[in-house]
Amino acid sequence: MSRNSASLIPSAPGPSSPLTNSYTYHSSIPTAPGPYILGVDEAGRGPVLGPLVYGVAYCPASWKTDLEQLGFADSKTLTPEKRAQLLGVLNSDPQNLGWSVRVISPQAISAGMLRIPPTNLNKQSQDATVLLIRDAIQRGLQLSEVNVYVDALGNTTTYEAYLSSQFPGISFTVTTKADSKFKIVGAASVAAKVTRDACVDGWTFEELIEQDDNAVSSARKENWNREFGSGYPSDPKTQTWVKDSLDPTFGFPSIVRFSWTTVKVILEKSAHSAKWIDEGQESLVKAFESGKGREKDRCIVTKDLGIQSIGTL
Repeated sequence: MSRNSASLIPSAPGPSSPLTNSYTYHSSIPTAPGPYILGVDEAGRGPVLGPLVYGVAYCPASWKTDLEQLGFADSKTLTPEKRAQLLGVLNSDPQNLGWSVRVISPQAISAGMLRIPPTNLNKQSQDATVLLIRDAIQRGLQLSEVNVYVDALGNTTTYEAYLSSQFPGISFTVTTKADSKFKIVGAASVAAKVTRDACVDGWTFEELIEQDDNAVSSARKENWNREFGSGYPSDPKTQTWVKDSLDPTFGFPSIVRFSWTTVKVILEKSAHSAKWIDEGQESLVKAFESGKGREKDRCIVTKDLGIQSIGTL
C-alpha cells in the first residue's frame, strides 16, 4: 500500500499526522433491525514495528446468508488489493454492515509492558476487545440472543468465560482460526489488517517534525526509510531496518516497540550506556523495585507502609 493509498483509509491517521496515542474509529451504525452478530479479530500482535489493531464487524443475524457471499476470509490469505476492496464492501452497505477498530500505538504497547506491574499484551488485547464490544452496545447495537465470535486469545475456555462475565446475556464463541470459520470474524480481520497496514505504510515520524537541527534531521531521514519489511522480528529486512534506525543516544523512533526482546538486545549492544553518578540513589531505586515470590508486584515502600491493592471501594 502506497502512502497516498494509506491516507484514503478512514480508520488510519490523516496525512502527516503522527500516531502518538491509541484511538478508536467507528463506522456508522447500521440501521437494519437486530439482533446482530459480531466478530472480533486483530492484526499486528507479533511485529516489532507499528500498532496492534483490534477490529470488530457486525451485521444483522438475519443477513448472515448475504454476508457469506461477499468474500470475507482470514485477511492473511488475501492480497492487499483484495483486502482494500473488501473494506470498501464493509463501507458499501451502511444499512446492514458496520465495523470499528481500536488502534493501540507502539508507545502504549511498550509503556504497558514495561510498567510495574506490567500490563502484558494479552491484557491489552482483552481491554481492546471489551472496549469495542461495549462501544457497539452503547451505540445501540442489539447483541442479545445471538453469538459474538472471537478469535482465540490464550486458553479459549478461560477467555470465553471472561467475556461472558463482562457481558451477561451475550453468548460468546471463542475459537482458534475464527477468521477462517466465521465470515463476520473474517470481516473484522480485514478491517484490522487494512487499518494496520495503512498506519505503517503512511507512518509519519514525529521525531522529524519541527526538527531544529537540519543535520540531525537529514541523517535520520536517510536511516529512517520505509523499507520496513513485514515488521516481524524474524524478517531479515525488518532486522536491518531496526538496526539502521538506532540513534545511539536517543534510541529508536516511535514506530518501534521498545519492549520487544529484539530491541532490548540491540540497545544493550549498540546504544550508549547510562550511569547514575549519585550512588546515594541506589537504595531509593531499590525501594521501588518490584518484589519477588509472594511479594510479587509489591515494592519495599508499599510493603513497609502496609499499602495493598484493592478490587473495589
